[in-house]
Amino acid sequence: MKLNSADAELLSQAVHALQHGDVIGLPTETVYGLAADAMNVAAVRKIFALKGRPVDHPLIVHIADSSQLSRWAIDIPEEAYVLAQHFWPGPLTMILRKQAMVPDEVTGGQDTVGVRCPAHPLALVLLQQFNGGVAAPSANRFGRISPTSAQHVRDEFGDAVPVVLDGGECEVGIESTIIDLSSKQPRLLRPGMISQDDIEAVIGPIGSNADRQSPRVSGSLAAHYAPRTPMQMLPRHELMLEYLRRKQEGMRCEVLCLDELPDGLNGLSLSNDHHAYAHGLYAAMRELDARHADLLLIEQIPQTSDWLAVNDRLGRALVGAGVEDLEST
Repeated sequence: MKLNSADAELLSQAVHALQHGDVIGLPTETVYGLAADAMNVAAVRKIFALKGRPVDHPLIVHIADSSQLSRWAIDIPEEAYVLAQHFWPGPLTMILRKQAMVPDEVTGGQDTVGVRCPAHPLALVLLQQFNGGVAAPSANRFGRISPTSAQHVRDEFGDAVPVVLDGGECEVGIESTIIDLSSKQPRLLRPGMISQDDIEAVIGPIGSNADRQSPRVSGSLAAHYAPRTPMQMLPRHELMLEYLRRKQEGMRCEVLCLDELPDGLNGLSLSNDHHAYAHGLYAAMRELDARHADLLLIEQIPQTSDWLAVNDRLGRALVGAGVEDLEST
């Protein structure tokens, strides 16, 4: 990746910040991350403090390529390298048995670690120059809407995160798929834009839900990705009726619709293509949340397998929407 002088200088500042135990804003293809040296316990603790994140909620380590897997994991199955060959760099996180040196602060005290290689050129250059792994959960207050632009990170944290690399809008727009490879049966723990079918085409059948032995992973709590404004999700006809009813009651509503925004409704619309919808979802939710309405009305999206990941994010947003303190829920 060719960098202009300003970007090269900012990248140098970012690497220097990581080396000195500071936290930076990092673009990836999924969402922007709040990144710190994953081997620096004090730096990792800064992430938790900034986000207001529960300390038992594990982080994902971002690495430059699959050759670094053995720095972070042991007993790595062949499936991990096969999946890395097919999907890395890309939005796939693998849960593996951790090396003893990996800090408990990164893993939430578990014996597993989540690892991925992001498909963003700026992130990859930084990881190569830093020559280490960075822990990088989404760069937002815990449980709130993930950021998909550098400005979102600045709006969220201001001067508390002085170095934010600007890599433009995130291409994917929602968090990575998470697959557990730490036991004999691979298992999908979080859906993403790399689908279960995509994975099974490469390594064969996998489990589709967490079981009692599954490790805790990022983004798996019931309330997540949530606006501060209360929120409902309804089919289009019901949404329009609800909007009119609430308006008659004196409430201010904003809507998020598929395709076109109906006349007379305040809000935004997103494409009915699941990739394009995912790309724009968090930015749209942040914009609507910032309008300080009394209620957000979301048009129900298709319930088909290709919309699974987006439905997962909206379902968790519904649980947390309007809740003041998500850390305590």
